[in-house]
This record gives sequence, C-alpha cells and structure tokens, in this order.
Amino acid sequence: MPWPNGTNLAVYIGLNLEHFAFGEGLGAELAPGGPQPDVLNYAWREYGNRVGVWRMIEMLDALSLPTTALINSSILDHCPEVAVALASRGDEIAGHGHTNSDRQSTMSEAEEMAMIAEATGRIARHFELPPTGWLGPWIAESRVTPDLLKEAGYTYMLDWCHDDQPTWFTTRAGPFLSVPYPQEINDIPAIAVRRTNASDFANMIIDQFDEMLEQSRTMPLVMGIALHPYIVGQPFRLKHLRRALEHIAARRDAVWITTAGAIAEHWAGANPADGSHASKNTVSSSP
Repeated sequence: MPWPNGTNLAVYIGLNLEHFAFGEGLGAELAPGGPQPDVLNYAWREYGNRVGVWRMIEMLDALSLPTTALINSSILDHCPEVAVALASRGDEIAGHGHTNSDRQSTMSEAEEMAMIAEATGRIARHFELPPTGWLGPWIAESRVTPDLLKEAGYTYMLDWCHDDQPTWFTTRAGPFLSVPYPQEINDIPAIAVRRTNASDFANMIIDQFDEMLEQSRTMPLVMGIALHPYIVGQPFRLKHLRRALEHIAARRDAVWITTAGAIAEHWAGANPADGSHASKNTVSSSP
C-alpha cells in the first residue's frame, strides 16, 4: 500500500510547543538544575516560545513544510499567538497534555482522565476543532492511557517508537492506532541528553531520510522528526537543521511530506484493525 501520492515514505515534523511551570515541576536542562526557581533552565526553555519558534516558522514557510504542532494546553494561556500562527499555516494541532512540568504516568486514572479532558477541551474551544492525535508529556503513559485516549475521541497516539509503520493497539474501547514517533531523530535525547552537536544531528536526519527512502522501496514507512524550539531554534543549531530539511524538501517528489494525523487517517482506511486489508498485528495497551 503506497501513501496517497504513490510514494512509500511518509515524513512528518512533530513540533513541540511546551510550557513549563516557573519554580516547580519537571523540565529539560541546559545546565545542572539549581534550587527553585531555576531561572537559568526556565529562561532557556522559554527562549523557544519567545524567539526560537518564530525563526522555525520562517524556515518552515520558506521550505513549504507542514508540521504536526504538539501543544500543551497551557500554551494557549501563556503564548496563544504561537499556536495560532501554526494553525494559520494549516498545521495540524495535536494534544500534548496540559503542561510539560508533569507526567501523566504518575496520575490516578481519574486525574489522568481529567487532564486529558481539560487539554482536549481547551484546544477544541480555541480552534473550534478537537485534536485527533496525542503525545504524552515526557512520552509518559500509565497502564490505561491508550484506553483513556480512545474513550476521549482520539484516533491516534504518538508515544511509541517501536516500529517504522503505524500499529494497532487493543484497548478496552476498541482498536487504537499508534503512529511512530522518533526517539533517535529527536533533539531532546540527541542534543539535550547525549550532547550531539548541531551538525551531527542534521547529519542524523539526512542519513535517516536517505536510508529510509531506500528501505521504502519494498514497503511503506514513516519517518518522524521531533523538534523543540528551545533546542533547535537556537541560531547555531537552526543553521544546520535548515540544511537537513532542505535535503528532504529537495526530494518531495519522492516522498509524502505530511502530518501525523494525515498518516493516521490514511493508514486506518487502508489497513483497518479488523484485518480486512493487510493490517499490522495488534499490541496490548497494557504490555
């Protein structure tokens, strides 16, 4: 089954728009965290919402590249103009929890259900359209997260990096689709954790693209690129990211550059969970 434009490699950019509580909770670190309020690391992360994301939008516009914008609902209180700018581009708006200062895996089922409802409702009211996709803050799930997302009306999730194709999960509310979300081609593990330099990260994106394009000769594949404006929106990194995305954009005739939601919609239609087409085997929501 090729993708809609007849190609076998679907490429999407997951652009994370995240808000962190000041003086408490979780947050990626540029330097070892100090006593709260940790001004150094908070301000570094806030650069992404104030500056980095706008530079990224300029670059994405120049290259005519869509994104799936993964937004904390608190962004709509903190800097709603950023989310509006991405929606105005025609980008998909997907749910990403309330704030990235908390993990939903530590919540009770009732607390998690309420958080999903708040985040979903906030996005739906702001954009007059509910999100269909979800990425958990910190890629954290409880044992019932897929169940709760399915019950809340979501059609796909992005928490799992276990395959290069979408896979069906079994939940108590029925089949639920997982679209691959990268942990290697992701600036937080690569740059914030492993301290990969910007040039090498760009080379990783290019090498991943070239090899997956070759592998896709025999099967449809999904390549995601996970980005955070406070990391790759820094000027010295953006320069190298531009090089990588220019490489992909130059081959747009050979791939499907799209959104995670469009991938989910096409896959679900062509490979339904009931197996009436050649569906992937299912995965339990509680491994």
